[in-house]
Amino acid sequence: MVSLGLCFLALLLGFMFYGKLVEKIFSPDDRTTPAYTKQDGVDFIPMKTWKAFLVQLLNIAGTGPIFGAIMGACFGPVVFLWIIFGAILGGGVHDYMCGMISERHDGSSIAELSGIYLGKAAKWGMRVFSIVLLILTGTVFVTSPAALLARLTPNFMGVPFWTFVILIYYILATLLPIDKIIGRFYPIFGAVLIAMAVGIIFGIFKGGYTIPEISLQNLHPEGLPVWPYMFVTVACGAISGFHATQSPMISKCITSEKQGRVVFYGAMLSESVIALIWAAGGVAFYGATGALSAAITQNGQSGVVYDISTGMLGPVGAVLAIVGVIACPITSGDTAFRSARLILSEITGLDQKKIKNRLLITLPLLGIGALLTHLDFNVLWRYFSWSNQTLAMISLWISTVFLIRNRGKKYSLLTALPATFMTGVSVTYILMAKEGFRLDRSISYPIGMAAAAALFAIYVLKCRNMTQKQE
Repeated sequence: MVSLGLCFLALLLGFMFYGKLVEKIFSPDDRTTPAYTKQDGVDFIPMKTWKAFLVQLLNIAGTGPIFGAIMGACFGPVVFLWIIFGAILGGGVHDYMCGMISERHDGSSIAELSGIYLGKAAKWGMRVFSIVLLILTGTVFVTSPAALLARLTPNFMGVPFWTFVILIYYILATLLPIDKIIGRFYPIFGAVLIAMAVGIIFGIFKGGYTIPEISLQNLHPEGLPVWPYMFVTVACGAISGFHATQSPMISKCITSEKQGRVVFYGAMLSESVIALIWAAGGVAFYGATGALSAAITQNGQSGVVYDISTGMLGPVGAVLAIVGVIACPITSGDTAFRSARLILSEITGLDQKKIKNRLLITLPLLGIGALLTHLDFNVLWRYFSWSNQTLAMISLWISTVFLIRNRGKKYSLLTALPATFMTGVSVTYILMAKEGFRLDRSISYPIGMAAAAALFAIYVLKCRNMTQKQE
């Protein structure tokens, strides 16, 4: 329990000091933001700081810091270290930079930013990669709430019925102005997400559950290695490339650059608090990583969340679990499709003020998502997880080039170091994983490390060349 308290303290200090450092390096100013200069009543709409923060939190979170943290807890309390250091040094920096660089470029998507800072080929690659990731994300966050709703309703309201209902909602949330549904209801669902986490902490204390102290020991019952599996399993809550698609959406709504640290860095660390609580709750409730892993296999992530909530909090926990596990993923799924619409609008040049143009993009996107719901959830999640962390890697390299150009090479280490780390994670994982090349770790580890070293060497050379040109 002491370790968990220290983790919370570390996140608070991270926001207060490291977040300030990140903000100082970026150097926000008093320029007029795109929320005013491009205000269109659909996507560019000014929001108050508290509302922008809660919308950002729901956009990036959903059930990600719950499901991912619970699966990550199967590795044991070592997951706590990844959540706090991953968030402070990686995730918070990633989200802040993606949001603020987008704001500097009139709310452009991460795909457009890649073209500006990495070249035309990178832009088209990122356009395709981002849209695929967003469709996978939206689909993942259709299937899990639909499955739980089907368990709680009469038989005629099965998974297909609830999938259809959720997709209809997605059409509305993707088409309508951001302040009509997302701006009005997300703050409420944000409160539910926070209430769930507070409730679990209360349940742990009240029930006298034991939270193991932090150690580096790998306790995964299936023997999966911590590197790179844990760093991919726990994305939301530590660092997540999906956030690079969401921060630009809120960059269109912030009314001052000085909101950035609270809205982007603050939302990321708040998500990490939620992830810590659920990781602790999973290990505490089941007592051992083996029992937790077996429960996930038998009941799925939604079932485990329901069991933990009801077991610790009774009927109140059941209500929170039902609302949270249904509403929270939906609030990430709808913004995933909304972000995909915005990227496609950049590609096609279709003016999004017109409802007809929004329909032309939205309906095919959701049609593809509907087809993908027929695939196995666990397969979708694995592909989502890897592509998610790969996007985080690319976004950090984009941020690094931005810092080199605008702040100088010494400040660019802020993003270059986590970018190098995530390169190693992403490459090693796809070489080892079932959905990848299934190579032995004796091959995957050296190649992963070599890829990370190679990109860092390119970064060093780029910094050196820029210095010589300046001289």
